[in-house]
Amino acid sequence: MATPQSSRQSSYSSISGKMMHAIQVDSVQRWMEDLRHMTEVECMCVLQSKPIGVDEDAPGELIVSGTGAVGEHVTRDNLQTLLKRALVVSTELGKMFQRLEKGRWQRVHSTAVRVNCHVRSLIQEYSVARNAPPEMQKYEKSLLEKCMELNVITERCLHTEDEYFLKSMKEAIHEILTDVSDSFSHMIDMALANEIQILIRQIEDSDNVFAISTAISNLLSLTQDGPQLCSIIAKEGAVVALLKICRQDCFSTLYAHALRTVASICCVEEGISQLEKVDGILCLADILTDGTCAEATRAEAAAVMAQITSPHHTSTQHLASFLESMQDIVTALINLCESASCGEVFLLASAALANITFFDSMACEILLQLNAVHILLLACRDRQRVDTPYSKDQVVTILANLSVLEQCTADVLEDKGIEQLLVLLNEKPSSSSPSESAACERVQQKAAVTLARLSRDPLVAQTAIQLKAVPRLIELCRSPVERNNSDSVLVACLAALRRLATECPDSIGPTDHQQLIKPRLVDSFLLCSNMEESFV
Repeated sequence: MATPQSSRQSSYSSISGKMMHAIQVDSVQRWMEDLRHMTEVECMCVLQSKPIGVDEDAPGELIVSGTGAVGEHVTRDNLQTLLKRALVVSTELGKMFQRLEKGRWQRVHSTAVRVNCHVRSLIQEYSVARNAPPEMQKYEKSLLEKCMELNVITERCLHTEDEYFLKSMKEAIHEILTDVSDSFSHMIDMALANEIQILIRQIEDSDNVFAISTAISNLLSLTQDGPQLCSIIAKEGAVVALLKICRQDCFSTLYAHALRTVASICCVEEGISQLEKVDGILCLADILTDGTCAEATRAEAAAVMAQITSPHHTSTQHLASFLESMQDIVTALINLCESASCGEVFLLASAALANITFFDSMACEILLQLNAVHILLLACRDRQRVDTPYSKDQVVTILANLSVLEQCTADVLEDKGIEQLLVLLNEKPSSSSPSESAACERVQQKAAVTLARLSRDPLVAQTAIQLKAVPRLIELCRSPVERNNSDSVLVACLAALRRLATECPDSIGPTDHQQLIKPRLVDSFLLCSNMEESFV
């Protein structure tokens, strides 16, 4: 469920800019129009409360709650219904904000009526049927009162043309409308939390593998609805319940499913915090280092590792416990890269390693000791494991971070890594997908960065020049098409060229030297990107 502000913004974007002019009608016609909206919503509420075609002897609880498979389907359906109805109300509130700003009082009032009816029917459908907790009932009562107040005050604005009165009413309505949005959002969050608690209890209390699997599937589905819902799921203790499953041998068939859900929840800080509190990193390390675990399970554990070590997270407190298991985790991940049976497994393991090499140089030292350069370069030549730009992005990221260490140079030369870097400099998307194009740009950029770092060693620089690295770097600098108009690729290639020119000045022609090497880096950048006019 989005926040009130984000809901309003999403609602604004979905509303057409061209609105119909308000039609002046008499009070009876207006009353009939409002009544139509009210009765439609109320009828839907009544109809949805009645089973159609159900045997009279069937238990009435089937509609509301249940146990086993039926109960799990009902919980999932309740959640989906709740989210859909919440979206309807949020959209109407967004329309109301827009119409209020434009002073379209007829439409403001009719929207207020619809909001009131939708909120009442939602509460009737969900809260009454589900026996909502007392705290939630208090919010519902307050929300209904505010909706009614909104109805009354917007109706008063229909019967006057006093500009001063309407201006003062607009401010009052805006304040009430904001309160309604905030209260509604909070009520929905509480309702979602209540439903999520039901799923978590099914995971914690059941000993039926199918029932637990269904509950986990429902949680995983919910994580796809955005970070705010993931935050609610985390706060309700889902990570704790899922890791508990991963610590019980009798549920080993559920490990991969549970870990995939944990990875999704850990896209938010609350999920990572919960994982840290229950020694989740130690649990992940145990799974990764357990050779008897299925490859799919270890791959999902690697996915969780990739998620919690992502540079996008602002908090790094969870890394303290991670450092304690660094050696075991890094060893297990590089071994998984080496033995991966498919591209997806390799991608997950290498992504985790790529993230880990960013925040601790010790990980890079461990990888070099484990012959990681050889393993990764060999994988790059194996299309069964490295078959997409996304996988190559992870490999070249690791190599770029390893290249900071001097001992990396010998490993790269020994395994013909310079040749592979030149191959990566030629990476191009196979489709028009924006994400694939972006991945190719990252591959080119990091390949150039790695080459520049390794070329501190004269032997590497000479090898790169002999392998025709300079013409390709010049082509990437001068041809925006070759680098997909990427400025980051341009800067990296200029830096690599300048490094090679330092080691071997004769490797670059006079014209290229005059334009790409001799000027300041920013001047060469502007020349190649044709952006001089932006700096005038």
